[in-house]
Amino acid sequence: MSRLVVFLTLTALVAAAALGKTSKSKTVRVDLSKEKVGRESGKFLSVVGNWSIVDDGGKKVLAVDGRQWLRGNPAEGLAKKARTIYGSRHEEFIDNVKAFGYFPYAVAKDLGDFRDGEISMRFKLVAGQLDQCAGILFNLKSNGDYLTVRFNGKEDNVVLWKFVKGKRSFVKKGSENVPLQMNTWHTLQISVQGTSLQAALDGKHLLDYTLAEPVVGRVGVWSKTDSVSYFDDYTMSY
Repeated sequence: MSRLVVFLTLTALVAAAALGKTSKSKTVRVDLSKEKVGRESGKFLSVVGNWSIVDDGGKKVLAVDGRQWLRGNPAEGLAKKARTIYGSRHEEFIDNVKAFGYFPYAVAKDLGDFRDGEISMRFKLVAGQLDQCAGILFNLKSNGDYLTVRFNGKEDNVVLWKFVKGKRSFVKKGSENVPLQMNTWHTLQISVQGTSLQAALDGKHLLDYTLAEPVVGRVGVWSKTDSVSYFDDYTMSY
């Protein structure tokens, strides 16, 4: 067999392998179109805070209303919801959730553990005197620990935070501040490959960070204190 034939054969095999790898990738979008306005979402499990479906210009979106926020105010039926996420392993989860009562979040029910891949969502900052936040929650563990990449309209920045054993810790801020107009839709995206994390806002790359270990955990949406924020087009690719 000539070298040319061998080369062409290897090239074809590599291309086929790459194509096979690509074809195995999967993208899942959380569809809110059949949700009921004024009710809790059937797609996102409210763990902390007040989350519901609202009508935004004729489209159903997920909203968090921090105007009803109280310190240490987990959603009703927390124990039952903890069991929904992690079965019987929920005692430590509940303890940590109560410690994180300042930070509302909801978990995507139909999305499993996220490892390598991308998560994106659209968000709209509506109101908030203390904070104007919207974030992607990921790496949620059975003990309640998690990571979040969020945008805060009061600070005009994207920041990675970690929540471990009832303590919130700053990790890294985006490379520059980006003021956003209130009551307009924007896109936040994270990408994880192994321990490499990147984040972008409206397609602009703002954050790179090397995690201590690969992520593996549930995902969702996140907010802070009295923020009123809307969420839509939550998508996970893996």
